[in-house]
Amino acid sequence: MAATRAITIASNSTCSLIAKKPFVGATALSLNNIKFCRTKRSFTCRAIYNPQLLVKEQGLPETLDYRVFFVDQSGKKVSPWHDIPLRLGDDIFNFIVEIPKESSAKMEVATDEVFTPIKQDTKKGKLRYYPYNIHWNYGLLPQTWEDPSFANSEVEGALGDNDPVDVVEIGERQRKIGEVLKVKPLGALAMIDEGELDWKIVAISLDDPKAPFVNDVNDVEKHFPGTLTAIRDWFRDYKIPDGKPANKFGLGNQAADKEYALKVITETNESWNKLIKRSIPAGELSLV
Repeated sequence: MAATRAITIASNSTCSLIAKKPFVGATALSLNNIKFCRTKRSFTCRAIYNPQLLVKEQGLPETLDYRVFFVDQSGKKVSPWHDIPLRLGDDIFNFIVEIPKESSAKMEVATDEVFTPIKQDTKKGKLRYYPYNIHWNYGLLPQTWEDPSFANSEVEGALGDNDPVDVVEIGERQRKIGEVLKVKPLGALAMIDEGELDWKIVAISLDDPKAPFVNDVNDVEKHFPGTLTAIRDWFRDYKIPDGKPANKFGLGNQAADKEYALKVITETNESWNKLIKRSIPAGELSLV
């Protein structure tokens, strides 16, 4: 049986990490304000919207059955997409890690499954991997949605990709699947993937050492030189080894600033609100 790991958070945020194998006994490692508890038992975890939250895995990593669920203290499953709040105030947001930096398994929230657990994406029944490692922590903003019926006039009329908004977190630390970080947006890239608009919000975790010095897109080039170009080129080219064309980017092929990123977040949060209120047909999406 797969083990459950939880992290007790000293600050008002949610974090977690998942074990591939059970642990015997318990160990703890303190890192900044986070205490990593590894044990066969379940430990509680402070959350923004619920004082007790855990993540649990089902199945084995890198298998078709593998799922990472979020649960409350009673064991009730909750959705990382719908139930974790987006905003924390002062332009700070929750960010859920799906893919740790320097890994290649294509993990994502299963938007069509009840409670939207994190799983590894598949194609033709086979697990999907990027052709090379992604160099940043990657995941989603909860309570956002890119509406596939909305044509964005600012980005070549491209329609939304029917997913939550993606985040590229540029901090120095490799995070874990299921961690929920406090981040501040720095910019936005308007990727167009086979005609669909797939926003990439560039952000940094508040606990990163460089976070106090990075507040907008121009600061990224100063403190992380070459990173914006590297992110754009990585997402432009990652499908080429599979024989697909390169992705395109709108907005002049450049990263928009923080103000524009906040606009994207607000608009996609509004779209999510319409979706969750069933003002827009959900199709195969799970709203639970």
